[in-house]
Amino acid sequence: MELIKLITIAVMTLITTVGYTQNKTTDYLSMGWGDVATGMPLEWYGSNKAQLVAENVILSQKAIGGWEKNKDYHHPFSEAEKSHYKNNKAEIGATFDNGATITELRFLAKMHSQIQDNQYKKAFEKGLNYIFEAQYENGGWPQFFPVRQGSVAYSGHITYNDDAMVNIMKFLKGISSDNKEYASLQLSANIREEAKKAYDKGIQCFLDTQIIYKGKPAVWCAQHDSVTLAPAKARSYELPSFSGSESVGIVLLLMDIDNPSKEIANSVKGAVKWFENNRIEGIKIETEINKDGGKNRIVVEDKNAPTLWGRFYDLETSTIYFCSRDGIKRNSLADISDNRRNGYSWYTNAPEKVLKKYPEWLAKINLSRNK
Repeated sequence: MELIKLITIAVMTLITTVGYTQNKTTDYLSMGWGDVATGMPLEWYGSNKAQLVAENVILSQKAIGGWEKNKDYHHPFSEAEKSHYKNNKAEIGATFDNGATITELRFLAKMHSQIQDNQYKKAFEKGLNYIFEAQYENGGWPQFFPVRQGSVAYSGHITYNDDAMVNIMKFLKGISSDNKEYASLQLSANIREEAKKAYDKGIQCFLDTQIIYKGKPAVWCAQHDSVTLAPAKARSYELPSFSGSESVGIVLLLMDIDNPSKEIANSVKGAVKWFENNRIEGIKIETEINKDGGKNRIVVEDKNAPTLWGRFYDLETSTIYFCSRDGIKRNSLADISDNRRNGYSWYTNAPEKVLKKYPEWLAKINLSRNK
């Protein structure tokens, strides 16, 4: 009976897995571009449907090598859209914001792994060159390149916001370390070496931009000045600050470095200490419905609530603050405008990932140093 039970479970698991894969394959139009670009079953990237998507990706690649953000490249393009992309390839600039450019490059790599079409490799190498060109000499990357002027000039800051630079760094590490995701492209030794140099410069940029608080390394701002490396302002409500959110991706990336230098180890330890010292306990965020049916986020006391951290902390006091579009710091979520209170994330639990991983990381580096 036990054998029959095990066989039944195995068969049901197989049926569920196959059904899930089939649904994922057939319903890709209802998925987000990021999931389609990198999360489909590998064999899907050899399908006719995937080749049609690849045509859109190649058509929409800017002359400089990168891509725009928030575009559904897996949806069929109208003739007007095709004409737009064809006639605007020289339009200045592309971006790393919201996963743009890195997502398209990873998609092209998956396409090439299934269909060794040289056009995929050419587009990939062009995008990779864009990454090399966009990097500052100090190792950082702007959100948008070439850098723009005017009201969006902040996109020229070294950008950690939404993991823009972390995504680039993970990608370059994969290129330089012969990750199997990029194996079919057979990139030259020179390209892999350039990726390694760019990655190493990026690591140094993380170390150079880490904010020193009371004489010790703390965390990072969501963006740093491309020249002075100081914490920098972005949009009107995104002021220079300690970032409880964007700093997480940086620390996790540093933790993944084998045999870290003393400087890298101290950087991680300093950030972890800052996270430990700036926990927010005893509250949770809920959404209430107003009399008019609108939604409103509120802070509720709950001694059993999971630990939270603020998105932004004051650089002088290391205390959490909130901000409307007027750029004035306030101490309470309830004190800012409805638009910013309900249209922006002011709390995060992301640092918990760092604290959970830290003991294992610490034991690992202590072991390697005691050998």
